Amino acid sequence: MSEKKSETIQLPVNYSGKIDNSNQKPFVRTFMLDTEKKLPMVVVCPGGGYEHLSERESEPVAKKMNALGYHAMVLSYSLAPMEFPAAMCDLAEAVALVRRNADEWNVDENRIIVCGFSAGGHLAASLGCYWRSGIIQDLLPYSPEETRPNFLILCYPVITSDINFCHEDSIRNVLGKNNLDVREFVSIEEHIDESFPPSFIWHTTADESVPMENSFRLVSALRLSGIPFEYHLFERGCHGLSLATAKTAKADGSCQEKECSVWPELFRNWFEGRPENKA
Repeated sequence: MSEKKSETIQLPVNYSGKIDNSNQKPFVRTFMLDTEKKLPMVVVCPGGGYEHLSERESEPVAKKMNALGYHAMVLSYSLAPMEFPAAMCDLAEAVALVRRNADEWNVDENRIIVCGFSAGGHLAASLGCYWRSGIIQDLLPYSPEETRPNFLILCYPVITSDINFCHEDSIRNVLGKNNLDVREFVSIEEHIDESFPPSFIWHTTADESVPMENSFRLVSALRLSGIPFEYHLFERGCHGLSLATAKTAKADGSCQEKECSVWPELFRNWFEGRPENKA
């Protein structure tokens, strides 16, 4: 399948005036396949500590998802300074956008996957946790089902706000300066219930920025709640690996790890092997 020309679509920011997002203008960039068959859509949320968006976790990941046979888009979401839950509302807007255009874009609206890296993983997990909580519905004109992610890919995600293991800058940035007293609210492992989407999760024990305890605490909570998941914990690999290949390496050649570079194929095997995805 060939790729269509990439498009940039500004999100409507329906919550404007209700919470402070510092007049930021979130948008998505599409990477669609030219097909008449309805395919899954992967919404990519790059990392960057809610301070910036990693280019290494953006277009290269979307292109890889295209190569696996999926539509993709990259979300440019609100960054610090902002007020919670601005970034989560941006992601909810993106998911709703996909559902509204599912027929025109040939997207299977029952297979919308949100893929997040580091702080972007926290964002993805936040929507997975709160899509039906009422928080989003109080701010956006969508039903819970319109903003629900069907599956998650969480790559070395920020999860906990526990001071012993958290990525402190991410937690502070996502909350905003006026919400620092409610940091437990963004400790995702504390709020898992049966509505959390099936998830593919990977991390490394060598991660120096976001300790593996973040993902380990999440999978423990998922197991207790009976949520389907697959978890890969690799021994080697620094934080911010992205695809862990030469294509997404840093300028100095770091962030390559052969054993971790198989994660997209591992995800595809898990995802396509699930009963609801078998033809």
